[in-house]
Amino acid sequence: MFPRMLRSRAREALADTPAILIVGPRQAGKSTLVGELVGDTMPYVTLDDASVLEAATRDAERWLSAFPGPLAIDEIQKSPSLLPAIKARIDRDRAPGRYVLTGSSNVLTLPRASESLAGRVEVLQLWPLAQIEIAGSDAPSALLASTFSARIDVPRRRMAIERLWRHRAVVGGYPEAVARPRSVRRAAWFESYISTVLARDVRDVADISGVTMLPRILRLVASRSGATLNLADLARSLEVPQTTMRRYLALLEAIFLVHSVPPWHANIGKRLVKAPKLYLSDSGMLAHLLGIDDADVSSPHDGTLYETFAVFEIIKQCGALERPPKVFHFRSHDGHEVDIVLEDHKGRVVGIEMKASQSPSSDDARGLRWLRDAIGRRFVRGLVLHGGKEVVPFDDQITAVPLESLFEPSR
Repeated sequence: MFPRMLRSRAREALADTPAILIVGPRQAGKSTLVGELVGDTMPYVTLDDASVLEAATRDAERWLSAFPGPLAIDEIQKSPSLLPAIKARIDRDRAPGRYVLTGSSNVLTLPRASESLAGRVEVLQLWPLAQIEIAGSDAPSALLASTFSARIDVPRRRMAIERLWRHRAVVGGYPEAVARPRSVRRAAWFESYISTVLARDVRDVADISGVTMLPRILRLVASRSGATLNLADLARSLEVPQTTMRRYLALLEAIFLVHSVPPWHANIGKRLVKAPKLYLSDSGMLAHLLGIDDADVSSPHDGTLYETFAVFEIIKQCGALERPPKVFHFRSHDGHEVDIVLEDHKGRVVGIEMKASQSPSSDDARGLRWLRDAIGRRFVRGLVLHGGKEVVPFDDQITAVPLESLFEPSR
């Protein structure tokens, strides 16, 4: 069993909030985390059980009344009619920790869900395992935890193994894939997982007829993971209307296979790109779809793999911080870009660039310098996460650090 960084935030939420909702892709570890949180303190039911689902859907209020105390419900998206009933029960008794809910699709996209849950539930996003969790730590890395601090915590030694990131990225973060050392067995798992999720979980979000189109769209997104969304180009590639492509992308995002990073913009007097970046949400799945094997020395898709892997390591760790920063990307119309922009609650900004090169150069920080000049004192620091071993300061605010630094636990 792997420790999860989100566990601490979930426990705090249970202590002061009537309900928590843990959302994330199937097989990411939601049920395991809930088991750790509640133990034998409350009943645990799953709506994946057909008989339980039928009873809960037929008469939600009567079904809930059979559980007078706290209750954990798995796969809540399968019975949206439970949400108004849960709302009514919470409104009668707002004691903390009454319900622990999980969902393998974004419940907040369902009709009336946002209204039912507003002010009554804390939503927590659980992605597949971060590398620091695989290593046995339940806390974000020292590097990321200190990102907005006056002094950043970077390793004082050379990282021992260069390009270790590639094997980590090819395996990804799904616990079942991590547990399979042989690439052929991981491939079998990914193939089965994708076909099952696309055939089943999409129907929890929407009743659509074109399910067979989704694997093609997922492969297309994989080939362009990390690119700015160009809906017209994607639609043209598969010869479908843009409205259809937009709907399918929304469905893939609702079941957490695809994730969009919104653009960061501010009143800085510059023309900025305001389209999101699309990422496949697990680098192991990306590697599977693009045919990248950990036995390969290199691949034409290594840049895509590296950025997707690094970006999601940051997203996963940010979500576990006590006060998570917002995650954006940045690009100006004249070509200056920063892969990740973190903005904290004070409006302060940290820029992070991803470079797979083992020998970072000052030129890799061009976008960070441009952003710093544009926003002035709001800029705290810039990082270039690279595939080599060395920590390389470019100036007093911008530093190149090994990607492996993200896997170093807090001290």
